[in-house]
Amino acid sequence: MSDLSIRTISADEHGAYIAAQPSASFLQTPGWAAVKSEWKAESLGWFDPADPGRLVGAGLVLYRQMPKVKRYLAYLPEGPVIDWDAIDLGRYLRPLASHLQERGAFGVRMGPPVATRRWGAKTIKDAIAGGQQPKLGDVRADVIEPSGATVATQLRALGWKAPRTGEGFAAGQPQYVFQVPLAGRGQDDLLKGMNQLWRRNIKKAEKAGVEVTQGGAEDLKAFHALYVETAERDHFTPRPLPYFVKMQAAMANQPADCCDFRIYNAYHEGDLVASTIWVRVGGHSWYSYGASSTAKRDVRGSNAIQWRMMSDALAAGASVYDLRGITDTLDPNDPHVGLIQFKVGTGGEAVEYVGEWDLPLNKALYTAFDLYMRRR
Repeated sequence: MSDLSIRTISADEHGAYIAAQPSASFLQTPGWAAVKSEWKAESLGWFDPADPGRLVGAGLVLYRQMPKVKRYLAYLPEGPVIDWDAIDLGRYLRPLASHLQERGAFGVRMGPPVATRRWGAKTIKDAIAGGQQPKLGDVRADVIEPSGATVATQLRALGWKAPRTGEGFAAGQPQYVFQVPLAGRGQDDLLKGMNQLWRRNIKKAEKAGVEVTQGGAEDLKAFHALYVETAERDHFTPRPLPYFVKMQAAMANQPADCCDFRIYNAYHEGDLVASTIWVRVGGHSWYSYGASSTAKRDVRGSNAIQWRMMSDALAAGASVYDLRGITDTLDPNDPHVGLIQFKVGTGGEAVEYVGEWDLPLNKALYTAFDLYMRRR
């Protein structure tokens, strides 16, 4: 079969294609370009030469300029949205590489939304308790996804390089995430799947009078103040308020059937004790950002707000509730393991993706940019 053709498409074409898919990352929606406004952006579409008017794939490309040179790293976060089960991925990826090279790209990075392995909550809990396997990747998986190995084999054959852990360009999405499958389940099933502590904390929040409400854009300032407090407590660098303002506006300015962006607030006696951002595209819903107060931890606002978001994802017809990234450490003495244990309590599963792959188009510039990013 001949390669597919590729060209720039409008945001409307791109959004309509995403809206028609059962699942796609919100990082691949056309509106995400407005959030990453420091990058140049382009919506790309793949077309079948046998039916030139039919869109068969789409991708959001972000271009990051190399210092002092008009050459770019082309980045497709958690994308593109193509048929990753295709027998010949080269039909999609060869024309992509040619197009991006013409646009001045010296290298391409993409994150195929393809899972490789899955670990259930019990497996992870037992591994942490055992203390013998400090990395998730060393633990025997409960499920091995054959498509992961197939895609990796094809990418290597096409000249793509799998980034080594902890190395390469500083851009990137997590390779390990934690998800709660929702398909075919009801609220009772979800509660039964949680551990005893989670169920107890949800009841405790209800008994304490915690109220979870869905907010709007006017709540972003309060969310951000709590988020900054959380960052100081948990020792991470917070994003500035304008980032979330842009994110809310960008996700709202998408085709009606494409995406859903919500702010949730948990109050106790008038005090904001937790606030979160929830996103849905098709059947995939995400707990995208979260914040909680240092005071009143005992009323369990974080558990209450998660339960509300999970329930609303179920009501919206989502097939998965995604709690986003986790580190791969299972060392009981590592401070990051607490976050994994919190997520494991939901009764979901850890999922490993094939990760982000690089295609050097100009090896000298690719190497120079890599060194620049490491030194920043």
